[in-house]
Amino acid sequence: MSAAGEANFPTMIIPRGTEIRVNAHGQLSIKTPGNLVIQNSGIYSEIESTNGSIRIEENVTVEAVSIRAGQACFIQGTLTAWRVHAKRIALEDRARAFIMLQESEHLELAKTARLVGNFANEKELYLMMGKFSPQLKELPGAMDMGGTQPQHREISDRPTTMKIPAMNVTAQPAADDEHLRAAQLLLDREMTRPDLTAPEAEALRELVFALRERNTQRVALIWRDVLSELRSRSDGFRQAHDHLDQAFAR
Repeated sequence: MSAAGEANFPTMIIPRGTEIRVNAHGQLSIKTPGNLVIQNSGIYSEIESTNGSIRIEENVTVEAVSIRAGQACFIQGTLTAWRVHAKRIALEDRARAFIMLQESEHLELAKTARLVGNFANEKELYLMMGKFSPQLKELPGAMDMGGTQPQHREISDRPTTMKIPAMNVTAQPAADDEHLRAAQLLLDREMTRPDLTAPEAEALRELVFALRERNTQRVALIWRDVLSELRSRSDGFRQAHDHLDQAFAR
């Protein structure tokens, strides 16, 4: 090939310390110590820049289970990911991101960018899914993120990129309704406390909502975690804890 012909092709440099693997589903895993720029669409298992930043360029569509950047993750194209961890996540003009778990100190969105998901941890995600479990059951098995029509394709057409971990919920005994009512009254009063942080207030609202709806399965799933994270150890919270403990006593 002539020198002129070779000049039409970009040069790829693989820095020392880079790891590139392919899993059983044919998905790439890339781990590099420096900056990483993705210029071609693809399906990945893990993408990691241990010390630098990751950039997904315009008109590029990336699907990944996990993305980790030591510095920033810049998105110009489209990203679908289960988890993105970076000091800074920036969606530039017309960028689209579908991120279930977003772990960053700073999140920046351009006016024309779109972000879907954005849960801080698995607990937030599970609480939301628990609230809308009837709607989730009605969803089609496959959906194109870029459109509104379900894709009726065989599962074997394409390896699964992401799987939401199953929630193993054991069967709960019948709850004592008197104790549930008592816990609800106590927590209704505690919700007005001015010293609650925003995350504490939100978690407490989730629990009170489930108590009001008498959604005993949901209450049984979340009440211990919610109350254990409250910094306040008031008499009201302690009494509510005791009532809920007795309500679901085996």
